[in-house]
Amino acid sequence: MAHDSSTSLTSISQLGEFGLIEHLTKDFPAFDARLLKAVGDDAAVVKSPGEEVQVFSSDLLLEGVHFDLAYVPLRHLGYKAVVVNLSDIVAMNAQPYGITVNVGLSNRFSVEAVEELYAGIRLACEAYQVDLLGGDTSSSRQGLVISVTAFGRASEEQIVYRSGAQANDLICVSGDLGAAYAGLLVLDREKTAYLDKPDIQPDLSDYDYVVGRQLKPEARIDIIRRLAELQLKPSSMMDVSDGIASELHHICRQSKKGAKIFANKLPIDHQTVAVAEEFDISPTTFALNGGEDYELIFTLPVSAFERIKAEREITIIGHITDDENLIQLVLETGQAVEVEAQGWQHFKS
Repeated sequence: MAHDSSTSLTSISQLGEFGLIEHLTKDFPAFDARLLKAVGDDAAVVKSPGEEVQVFSSDLLLEGVHFDLAYVPLRHLGYKAVVVNLSDIVAMNAQPYGITVNVGLSNRFSVEAVEELYAGIRLACEAYQVDLLGGDTSSSRQGLVISVTAFGRASEEQIVYRSGAQANDLICVSGDLGAAYAGLLVLDREKTAYLDKPDIQPDLSDYDYVVGRQLKPEARIDIIRRLAELQLKPSSMMDVSDGIASELHHICRQSKKGAKIFANKLPIDHQTVAVAEEFDISPTTFALNGGEDYELIFTLPVSAFERIKAEREITIIGHITDDENLIQLVLETGQAVEVEAQGWQHFKS
């Protein structure tokens, strides 16, 4: 059917990645009574016979959009492709147990190159004790395409959604923030320098931590296990793939709450701070909007404070408020500024 040229079309960039997903899927019916959660969280949740539920998540990585083979080794890429999906399962407070891998390959890839990619996939499977359950390969005219689906399981009572945050809950993050983005900036800069002067090899010795966080992230399954040991279940949780500003907006929107976080509480590694200074960008900006850290951001009741205050890998950065969808950052001066979600956008105009 011909399109009426007088009608303006909506560009994908106007909606953004999450807006597009919500727009396309909001009217889909749910047919299976076992479906507890479809689109809209880190993973879908389906009730199994008995007490257990199954958790599913899928992600797509495209060459030139999500990774650059000029500086990303194929073995690291295979590992990361698995980890970013396992992280979604972990963010539901579930245990991953299997993956499927679909790969699109252009004719420039040799068998040996694909072996390197799958060597990284195998390393991730071994590290997290998950099984490769199947997949598919196809030719691609657009370079390398990787799609991984991850499968997990948990009891229904263990599952944590984005929508459970309550007023006064503590906002916590694992590890440190902004390092993966710092690594990406360094790698992009070194690539540009190399293309300008190919005879000069890049020296990344001063950036080992941030480059490692970009090339080889880890899913924080250790955190959910530690919380279980402490007999704590988060009221809401997400993994940090697009920056904590974006993730907090998701939690607050689905929980119908607001949040207040404190700049001087954000955990930022000293190497990330050094890179931020080199690029003349605030380290706080790295932490809020950098993305790809794959840490966990979660909320806990105030009563959990005594049990987590000594945990080195968990930092309390603020608290949930009743001011729906209002997220504020309190600066070291005491001034509170509204935080917008400026995480990395896949669709740009």
